[in-house]
Amino acid sequence: MKIHAIGGYSEVGKNMTALEIGDDVMIFDSGLYLPAIVAVAEREKIPTEKGMRAIGAIPDDLYLQKKGLREKVRALLVSHAHLDHVGALPFNAHYYKAPVLGTPFTMEVLKTLIADSSQKFKNRIIPIRSNGSFNIKGRKKYKVEFLNMTHSTIQCTAVALHTPKGIILYVNDYKLDNTPVVGDKPNYKRLKELSKIGIKALIVNSLYAPKEIKTPSEKIARTLLEGVLFTTDNRKSGMIITTFSSHIARLKSISEFGKKLGRKVIFLGRSMNKYMNAAKNAGALPFRGKVFSYKRQVESILRKANKNKTEYLVVCTGHQGEPGSILDRISRDKLPFRLAKEDHIIFSSKTIPSPINEVTREQLEKRLRSHNVRIFDNVHVSGHGGREDLRDLIKLTNPEHVIPTHGDLKKLMAGADLAEELGYKLDKTVHIMQDAKAIELK
Repeated sequence: MKIHAIGGYSEVGKNMTALEIGDDVMIFDSGLYLPAIVAVAEREKIPTEKGMRAIGAIPDDLYLQKKGLREKVRALLVSHAHLDHVGALPFNAHYYKAPVLGTPFTMEVLKTLIADSSQKFKNRIIPIRSNGSFNIKGRKKYKVEFLNMTHSTIQCTAVALHTPKGIILYVNDYKLDNTPVVGDKPNYKRLKELSKIGIKALIVNSLYAPKEIKTPSEKIARTLLEGVLFTTDNRKSGMIITTFSSHIARLKSISEFGKKLGRKVIFLGRSMNKYMNAAKNAGALPFRGKVFSYKRQVESILRKANKNKTEYLVVCTGHQGEPGSILDRISRDKLPFRLAKEDHIIFSSKTIPSPINEVTREQLEKRLRSHNVRIFDNVHVSGHGGREDLRDLIKLTNPEHVIPTHGDLKKLMAGADLAEELGYKLDKTVHIMQDAKAIELK
């Protein structure tokens, strides 16, 4: 049994891991490196595979070709719908004569990404309900389970692959939230059952492993949002909230609070449209809401909102200062919604820590402040488990091996250090990997 690190082991993003067992290979996730996308967004669109590879936006899965493993891939297993886990598939899935599996919402998001990319996609797409399973045919037979896991988007899963050599548990994005706003808490019962059967390796997100925290529940973010909306004087103010478009639970809270305020809630932006429609198509949108994404639609509804600001709550894209997003254009006076003194701008998000994001967000905030608006920042809790979540997850699953992923070397080392605290031995039962490297598990 070999684990091949393809992406997400030397950086935050473009997650991709391959498991090799004899003549069979399974791939976990295939995501984008988002800073590379942001860097070129203003200048040009790069819809081709060649263009995406040139800017380093997708994993270097040519590694599999060099190793002679491409033809052995039997399935592409996707943990959840975030772009750094699913976004590369329109550009590289064609190399593998294998189906793509994930939850219904994740597969609906994939379909929109395929349409946006204009790439031909011949792979079979198989939606698997949360806590469901599927049998994969290779030289041998494998069972894969998609266990419910909480995160900052819906239908996130821990992927458990049953192999003749033991269970590989892939948990790459998670938090241990027992009071989620949408959906169920993590499937602790099944994880505990798997630990008794025997988990050969836990491949686990270590993004927040350096932070000695237990990540708060999404219900805390809901409370923070409620506090901003109902304990500040906003009766005569325009109101804009920006957040992650994929965060369906957060959008649900915003929608409910907007109606309680007596305001018409309008959703604006292409990515907002993408994720809300995907949730609707998957039967998983927990609120009613219309999204405006075409230029004329956006301009028309914003003209109405601008005339009667106190009657509307604008929910839009742009929380990272992304060029061309709705909030970016509003800040530049390029849309017919004019910011005025005391208007409320609420960031129900945090800035993703990359140099590009930090610069674009800083520039956005500078433009907003020139209008003398009130800014409410970081009305948010993370979707990533902290160090104490990781401790609990390792203790719950009791794997034979721990493999930290989703981060640079500092983050992976923090995950390994924690595993050592729990009795694992570096290079023997806990393994630091880098992109384009592999380890063999005995």
